[in-house]
Formats: sequence, C-alpha cells, structure tokens
Amino acid sequence: QVQLVESGGGLVQAGGSLLVSCAASGITFSEYVVAWFRQAPGKEREVAAVIRPLRGDTWYEYSVRGRFTISMENAKNTVNLQMNNLKPEDTGIYFCAARRETLHGGSYDYTSQTSYVYWGQGARVTVSS
Repeated sequence: QVQLVESGGGLVQAGGSLLVSCAASGITFSEYVVAWFRQAPGKEREVAAVIRPLRGDTWYEYSVRGRFTISMENAKNTVNLQMNNLKPEDTGIYFCAARRETLHGGSYDYTSQTSYVYWGQGARVTVSS
C-alpha cells in the first residue's frame, strides 16, 4: 500500500521560512516524479515545484522561483520543499504527489494534477502579513 505523508508547515510571518516534507512508503521516490501542489482558499490547486530525479532536473512555478527549493533525501525516501521569503499569497494547503517516471516512451505533463497517481493528505501553510 502506497502512502505519502506530509509534515511541517504551520504559521509564519511574511518574509519567514518554512519546510514541508513528504515521506513515502510503498514506493521508492528516486524512481518517481514528485511534485508539490498547493491550493489557496477559494482557488484551484496549482503546481508549485517538481523534481525528476532520474532526469536530474527540477521545475518551479514562476511565482516561487528563487524562493522555494525542492529536494530529495533518498536515504529517508523523502521529498522536501524549503520555502523562503514567504508571502501571504503562498498561504494554502500543500500536497505532495507522485507518479512513476517514464524515461522511454509515454509523455506526460508534469505540471498537471492528472499526471499524478499518489497524493498525500496535505499540510497547511499560513503566511501572515
């Protein structure tokens, strides 16, 4: 049984930092594409950052570039999202999601929710002004 469990998050003032982590069981993250999505109150869920370890690359949504860093700790089977210089508009529920990587054949849109098979329950991040 596959489980993704987020931890971290919380309340921080604007300009502060938070770390959210996603620990996996039942799959090996290093073989997967892992993304952090976020959903602000009253808005649709959107992708914030993606890591593709087998391709050796990462991707960030424009508004978080230079402030957020996604990374993978293979020994802990965990993906982290370090968030710095947080803004009130970063407030929301942060979800990690995973799909098996397909290096040969089968294209996918790694920014789309529909490309991901496994999801965590979410971690709340609140940034006060």
